[in-house]
Amino acid sequence: MDSYPAIEDHGLIGDLQTAALVTCDGTVDWFCAPRFDSPSIFAALLDKEKGGYFQIAPHDVRYVTKQLYLPGTPILITRFISADGVAEVMDFMPVTGERATDAHRLVRIVTMVRGSMRFRVECRPRFDYAREEHRLERHHNGYVFRSRSATLTFNPVDPVRRLISEQGDVHLEGGDLVAYGTLNEGDTGGVVLETAGAEPRVIPPEEIQAMFEWTRDYWRRWLERSRYTGRWREMVERSAITLKLMTYAPTGAMIAAPTAALPELVGGTRNWDYRYTWVRDTSFSVHALLGLGFTEEVSRYMNWLDERIREAGDHQDPLKIMYRVDGSSDLHEEVLDHLEGYRGSRPVRIGNGAADQLQLDIHGEALYAMHLADEQGIRVSHQVWKSTVRLVDWLCHNWDQPDAGIWESRHHPRNYTFGRVMSWVALDRAIRLATRTGRPGDMTCWTEQRNRIYNQVMERGYNRGRGTFVQAYDETVLDAALLAMPAVGFVTPSDPLWQSTLQAIERELVSDSLVHRYDPVHSPDGLPGHEGTFNMCTFWYVEALARSGRLDDARLTFEKMFTFSNHLGLYAEEIAATGEQIGNYPQAFSHLSLINSALTLNDLLDTEADARRRR
Repeated sequence: MDSYPAIEDHGLIGDLQTAALVTCDGTVDWFCAPRFDSPSIFAALLDKEKGGYFQIAPHDVRYVTKQLYLPGTPILITRFISADGVAEVMDFMPVTGERATDAHRLVRIVTMVRGSMRFRVECRPRFDYAREEHRLERHHNGYVFRSRSATLTFNPVDPVRRLISEQGDVHLEGGDLVAYGTLNEGDTGGVVLETAGAEPRVIPPEEIQAMFEWTRDYWRRWLERSRYTGRWREMVERSAITLKLMTYAPTGAMIAAPTAALPELVGGTRNWDYRYTWVRDTSFSVHALLGLGFTEEVSRYMNWLDERIREAGDHQDPLKIMYRVDGSSDLHEEVLDHLEGYRGSRPVRIGNGAADQLQLDIHGEALYAMHLADEQGIRVSHQVWKSTVRLVDWLCHNWDQPDAGIWESRHHPRNYTFGRVMSWVALDRAIRLATRTGRPGDMTCWTEQRNRIYNQVMERGYNRGRGTFVQAYDETVLDAALLAMPAVGFVTPSDPLWQSTLQAIERELVSDSLVHRYDPVHSPDGLPGHEGTFNMCTFWYVEALARSGRLDDARLTFEKMFTFSNHLGLYAEEIAATGEQIGNYPQAFSHLSLINSALTLNDLLDTEADARRRR
């Protein structure tokens, strides 16, 4: 790799246990196995020299590339277009199923559509974040890359001679493989990489075709379960597929993003590992998934969340803010000093030290998800309800204390308004659940504490001097998280106190329709530098505008956001001042909030249209 591709110049493929990123020039530069949070095999995204990659691209040919997904699937097609011809590389990972496995396949098929091209195939794995040495073994039917802890089998697709010729065009460079092959019009060739594979073998084309058809049909059948027929269907469905790709099938847990250490500012230090399940993020996804009709995914996530609630409630502890996909909570943060980071953005972090923070708001998100699921008939067991009661009782006695907040500040704890609002949501939804299902709970205490929180937020979270709700008590800084207040029912959208807050956020945090989380200059978070606008907050802004009756403004803002997605409809965490995508990619929060905004805005536009027709 000569340079770093833009973060947005990637497509995502996956098999529901792990995932890979593929650049517009046919390079797999990020792949971890056997799980999303496992050590990397290819990580050139974080160090172009040391990280390792797998590229299939034309050799000594000037070309342009185009990329698209096969409609209704995450099967990625990269097109190489030159005066000599047109070729396509199709990348996909066959779905592995709901049983955890170490064996994962990455299928790469090259088809010469027109003309003729010579291709270069480079496979340069670097196991365990480029910390482990490996050797390359030549076998009769393929190759094996072997390190101390892992193996990667290189299986050519028959006929082998088309892409990987043995006539002097295969070079073993230390532990790496470089091969050349020429394809003529109508020819196909390819490679299947397999983790934890057996002896390499030549894979017949009919087997590849069966893998392709099974993968294609799986995803199209899954997408047919969506009941969304509104505006922006293509973007909504692509976001749904992306969320599904980031869901670990054996447990139903959704990761925040499949990448680690991609910077919130190129060259900066805000580089975090997002390959874990945040209770907040996935709980917010419940509304999006239920809105689309994906009740099975919600049910599986709720089972995973129920276990976390049982663990917390039974020990009379708060929920942790994040876990690994298997539910374990050891997320020790470390720095990989040997990697230079994306475009020199150091440090490269794996693990996440924020896992042990106290963030009061996550209890609100968890109970909000439980409440929505219960409304759809996805109910918790008696034992889980008992644990939920203990967790809510804990919150009753502990909500009134400083915490780290939704944005995981590494500064000193503060009395965050959003944390109090979501604590109110936790108690309010617990009361509703108990009332609706007739299950026991200390309703007197819950109601008393819910009302105390409400009154406190109105007295201290609303700054009368500036006439707005603020980020934290006794401060004047705004926070885009407050945009969620109407959506969770804490305030009505027409309330003058809320409207003045919305107008202030527009003045101070909105830049050409894009929304900053907060101003780190006036709200220290313990880290140097600044960041871009936060995509989730922009979608929250769309919802806030729509709920306030400003449908034209909401629609324009929403559709402006489409111009910031990449060519495949994918979003990272943030948008830089230059308009490029930054932060971990793709980001679940961005895609689930896109879906929620589309659901809300579409319904309100339909209501307005119906009202016009009746007049």
